[in-house]
Amino acid sequence: MPNRPKAKNTPFAEELLTRYLPYWPLFLGLAIVFLLAGLAYIRYATPRYEVTATLLISDEKKGSEEITVSESLNILNSKKIVENEVVVLQSRNLLDAVVRHLHLYAPISEQGRVSDRSAYTTSPVLVTAVNPETIRTTKEPVPLAYDAARQVVHAGGHNYPLNIPVNTPWGELQFVTNPHFEKQAAKPLRFSLVKPKVAAADISKQLEVTAAGKLSSIVKLKFRDEVPQRGEDILNDLIADYNRAGIDYRNAIARNTIAFVDERMRIVQRELNSVEKQIQNYKSSKGIVDLSEQGRMYLKNVGDNDQRLSEINMKLAVLDQVERYVVSKEGTSIAPATLGVADPLLSHLLEKLYQAELDRERLSKTTAENHPSMIALNDQIERMRPSVLENIRNQRRGLQASQRDLSSTNSGYNSMLQTIPQKERELLDVSRQQSIKNSIYSFLLQKREETAIGSASNIADSKVVETARASTLPVSPNKPFILLAALIASVLTGIAYVIKREVLSQKLLFRSELEQYTSIPVSGEVAYDQGSASLRSNPAIEEQLRQLRVATGLFSKSGGKKKILVTSSLNGEGKTFIAERLAVSMSLSGKKVVLLKSDLRPAQDSQLLLTGSPTGLAEFLEEETEPYEVIKGTEYKNLFVIPPGTAETQPTELLLNGKLGVLFEYLEETFDFIIMDAAPVGTATDAFILAEWSDLTYFVVRHAQTPKSVIRKLDEAYPVAALPNLSIVFNAVKARGFQKAGGYGYGFGAQGGKPYNSNASSWSFGTLFRMLRPQVKKA
Repeated sequence: MPNRPKAKNTPFAEELLTRYLPYWPLFLGLAIVFLLAGLAYIRYATPRYEVTATLLISDEKKGSEEITVSESLNILNSKKIVENEVVVLQSRNLLDAVVRHLHLYAPISEQGRVSDRSAYTTSPVLVTAVNPETIRTTKEPVPLAYDAARQVVHAGGHNYPLNIPVNTPWGELQFVTNPHFEKQAAKPLRFSLVKPKVAAADISKQLEVTAAGKLSSIVKLKFRDEVPQRGEDILNDLIADYNRAGIDYRNAIARNTIAFVDERMRIVQRELNSVEKQIQNYKSSKGIVDLSEQGRMYLKNVGDNDQRLSEINMKLAVLDQVERYVVSKEGTSIAPATLGVADPLLSHLLEKLYQAELDRERLSKTTAENHPSMIALNDQIERMRPSVLENIRNQRRGLQASQRDLSSTNSGYNSMLQTIPQKERELLDVSRQQSIKNSIYSFLLQKREETAIGSASNIADSKVVETARASTLPVSPNKPFILLAALIASVLTGIAYVIKREVLSQKLLFRSELEQYTSIPVSGEVAYDQGSASLRSNPAIEEQLRQLRVATGLFSKSGGKKKILVTSSLNGEGKTFIAERLAVSMSLSGKKVVLLKSDLRPAQDSQLLLTGSPTGLAEFLEEETEPYEVIKGTEYKNLFVIPPGTAETQPTELLLNGKLGVLFEYLEETFDFIIMDAAPVGTATDAFILAEWSDLTYFVVRHAQTPKSVIRKLDEAYPVAALPNLSIVFNAVKARGFQKAGGYGYGFGAQGGKPYNSNASSWSFGTLFRMLRPQVKKA
């Protein structure tokens, strides 16, 4: 099988222009339509403004110097993680509180022709609910009017007083004056009722909370709303609720800590009172007034040791208290502040445990127990407990060892004190207990005062760097973006139309497809003829037929090609059109031409005017008729036609009866050229029978009609490929897009040549819109 010609490498820009430029009116029309649609959207879309605010969070890793200084005055100040606070700021609890504070569950709007506009600042009244959770939502907006003179609100056909809770069809509502009222609405008002959680969800969709950077504790809040004032109120109220929640949380810690210390102080005070009463009773009963000098010296040494023992006992008591807290802690209540631990490592571990439990308590308000963050935090706390307990045990062992040493030393002093009256030694033992209890009580009193001071100086963990501020111009709809998107959409729509019409078409459209699918050469192209009344009314087609004759060497000096077979694959591809016009074209050159209409099936339309009797090829093959009797003259001097006649026998059998040889012998002697108009090869075998008497074969394919599958099989179809000097004629090539000529082929009139039609004129706006209208409808 012959090699197919290689496709030409066309530059991308040139291929793009060649493919889509002929459709420029379609692209222009689509651009106008899409741009008008974009402008309509911009005109009627609700403008939205962007509101921004900035917070500085007290992050344990990214804290600011200012917040660190404040911690020296507030022992309850807790550290936070920016990433967690970003989630907290978007939590449903905070947003639900904002909805309730600003009464966003009852939006009031101005009725518009296309869409309603918010009346946040133009409505003189607000609609509030005594219990927002119990309101009945409205399916349709309810008309709302306000009589300022009577201070009466008219809603849903009923009158309601101002500032008084009333029963309505939607629940217990109260109509109050609007603190944001600026100017009277120009259009009728109406209100709707929605559940607070629904309104909170709508706010969440427009809210964006992000950290400024990985190393920054700055949090940026963005919110988009159609009313700038409402957007600012929402962000400001959200920040206020967030700070309020933080302060309330730390106040709860302070109250719990003070309650814990007060309980401990009551216990120690009872013990201290008991010891002091024992001392009083002992002195009274024993009559003790003063100690001797020697006794004072021993007592001083014993007192020093006792002081150290008191410190050790106090530390052991603190360790016992801390150990009970760590062991009994179940993570469900708020822990008191650290009561002071002397060891730096233990203090650090307790602070980390305490902070982790605070984080877990805060996170549990917005996160489920099975959330990965909560699970990770619980694991962290459980890993820290053994380390804290082990350190406590180590500290206790060290303190107990020191206690034993001091007790041993005191035993020596006690031996020396045997010379001191028994009364004084007994008094010293009791005084020792008094000193320990008094130290513990003083320590608890100090911690209570510190906690009270911290509670009184409680401030928010965040600082408002920038209050909420709305943009002066709306950020949506984005006019340049929408117009650009409309323009891009129009281009993509036009490209899709062209691709659907040409690239995805199963019909033959381009000459390049012929060269791609088959190795049979393309000898010429013939433009589409829009029903010309005469065979010579289209100069462009006449010129193309001359090119066809030259391309196939019909007028070569050798003169070896006299018999031309014209056929096609299917009916309607224009083989008769080509055969007749080729015959006329060759006869006008002075050659004597005969056109043999060999398709004996139902007659095809012909524009040739024949003279003589109606007998034709069928009569010659069936009867004893001479060749000259079936040859008919035409209006052209050198052109003669043998019509098909009327066959009573099967056409193929007639062609095989042996009389064709006689006919062709006569025709070759009489005429310069013999053109045979044969039946399509896809429906009959006539063309293969006539191939015996042909020198050249024109295989006609029709633009936008011949299936590509037929062309793909030409090389494999042996009978077709065996036709003598086979070449393809690309017939009825139409202009691409809205061109007057050219586009699908690249022969005469295809790229920069003369137009296919002699009456082709330049473009006018009237022509453009007449042709653009139906194409846009189809697209």
